[in-house]
Amino acid sequence: MYIIIGLGNPTVKYQATRHNIGWDAITRLSDDYRIPMDFKKHKAICGSGYIEGEKVILAQPLTYMNLSGESVRELMDYYKVDPENIIIIYDDISLDVGQLRIRKKGSAGGHNGIKSIISHLGTTEFPRIKIGVGDKPEDWDLADYVLSRFRDEEQEAIRGALKDASDACRMMITSGIEAAMNQYNRKK
Repeated sequence: MYIIIGLGNPTVKYQATRHNIGWDAITRLSDDYRIPMDFKKHKAICGSGYIEGEKVILAQPLTYMNLSGESVRELMDYYKVDPENIIIIYDDISLDVGQLRIRKKGSAGGHNGIKSIISHLGTTEFPRIKIGVGDKPEDWDLADYVLSRFRDEEQEAIRGALKDASDACRMMITSGIEAAMNQYNRKK
């Protein structure tokens, strides 16, 4: 069993912002694999289904970003899943818009959602898919930038990244993380 968690902030105010790309990736997975997001549990909107015969739980935490670890910990404990079977999807400003980077483990790199998860799980060893949202312009505040929406000229790259993230999850489940890293960690 795998739990795939997309980080973001709840409420309409944050929909379709750079910081909510993880939530958007879960919506894409839900659509691609016909997994209805139809129950609230563990401080998250969840869906239960299968990807290539493997049971998965999809989750969009309802905690705000910097409390994401609360939801992740509850999901992990309830379903008795080890950290290596949790896939976290989130935004990364150090990657170009639409670029993916898959990792087996790693530091928070300044991302408050990941800091919270590391704190609640007590480990940095959980798979993650980072989706590039682009670096902030020099004259922007970081919080304002990550809470901004993608520009029209970025939409195609973001749609492609969400498809790639969905495909990468499938590959991580069926062929392993190494195969997914080899396939998706290339610059476009």
